Amino acid sequence: MKIEKHRITQTVVKFLLVTAAAVGLLFFSTPQAMAYPFWAQQTAPDTPREATGRIVCANCHLASKPVEIEIPQAVLPDTVFEAVVKIPYDHSQQQILGDGSKGGLNVGAVLMLPEGFKIAPEDRIPEEMKERVKGVYFQPYKEGKDNWIIVGPLPGDQYEEIVFPILSPDPKSDPNIHYGKYAVHVGGNRGRGQLYPTGELSNNNVFRATVAGVITKITKTDMGGYTVTINNNGEETTVDIPPGPELIVSEGQQVVAGAPLTNDPNVGGFGQKDTEVVLQSPERVKWLLVFIAAIMISQVLLVLKKKQVEKVQEAGLYF
Repeated sequence: MKIEKHRITQTVVKFLLVTAAAVGLLFFSTPQAMAYPFWAQQTAPDTPREATGRIVCANCHLASKPVEIEIPQAVLPDTVFEAVVKIPYDHSQQQILGDGSKGGLNVGAVLMLPEGFKIAPEDRIPEEMKERVKGVYFQPYKEGKDNWIIVGPLPGDQYEEIVFPILSPDPKSDPNIHYGKYAVHVGGNRGRGQLYPTGELSNNNVFRATVAGVITKITKTDMGGYTVTINNNGEETTVDIPPGPELIVSEGQQVVAGAPLTNDPNVGGFGQKDTEVVLQSPERVKWLLVFIAAIMISQVLLVLKKKQVEKVQEAGLYF
């Protein structure tokens, strides 16, 4: 009987622990997982780059903006180097925030490095490079993929350039790594997206009429948004507009299906770029230097020999 009671007690304790863990995940983990830039992981959890070559951030950030990356053409194995992602934008502009107010733009980036490349450990990063990194927090896009790195959101005014301290792999310690040329992909975003992963529109978007007709009523909601009522041959349809976008229509106005009811508040956008990096063999560099030195010595010897022959020829003219 005592053993049975003990088992029941253990079962109850386990149930309470599991319930507490579930509640903790619900209230603490979910907001983090649903926060930018983690939404990209929900749209394509296996890889940040689709088969078409498009980085998944473009699924929610529909506007196109430029992004740049500066990376060495070639790097030696087991060395730390910089990859600088530049996300330019007009700092005088402000974006619509989730509550409809305006604020500064945030930035973020996804960097896809070749297999074996990763963020350098703290003790390997030179002090001067640490100053340029500015305490940015790097995290892998996916567990076990240290070469896919995501950063953000960060204040755009401070991080228009994001410095990634990268450690190159050493083929001598990893047989799966080989010397050669590898592709590097980067995506950079500024500002909020137009879509949530569920497909719903964010308030950073243009809201349009769902049917053709006459706008009979515009009601302002308690949250600061609007409800637009459109009469289509006696049938009324409402369009809910969240706080943030500005109305560009008025009551009594005739609209067609798909016509914009608000302005476009989006001032940000996403861009991506592809480049390459060469994992260079030190032995190859040494032999290249030896080859160049041999060519230079040969050229010098040829010039000296030519001068010697010319002197002999000149001396022969006097006999």
